Amino acid sequence: TAFFHGDLEEEILMKQPEGFEHYACRLLKSLYGLKQSPRQWYKRFDSFMVSQGFDRNSYDCCVYHSKLDNGSMIYLLLYVDDML
Repeated sequence: TAFFHGDLEEEILMKQPEGFEHYACRLLKSLYGLKQSPRQWYKRFDSFMVSQGFDRNSYDCCVYHSKLDNGSMIYLLLYVDDML
């Protein structure tokens, strides 16, 4: 269900199921199975993490870190199946 939170940048039309053949459906959010879904979800996740004060690791884009006021470090490692 995480892929439902990714916003699409391009216009994608979907064929309607049987019984709705005369209509087309324009997708506003990504769906599982679209090639764009993992990337769009990651971009949204990344912007949220950066807005929360985390920095992205320069060697691995799926590792985030943040230093607390007391000197402690927080590390977040992200792994999603089928990720680009």
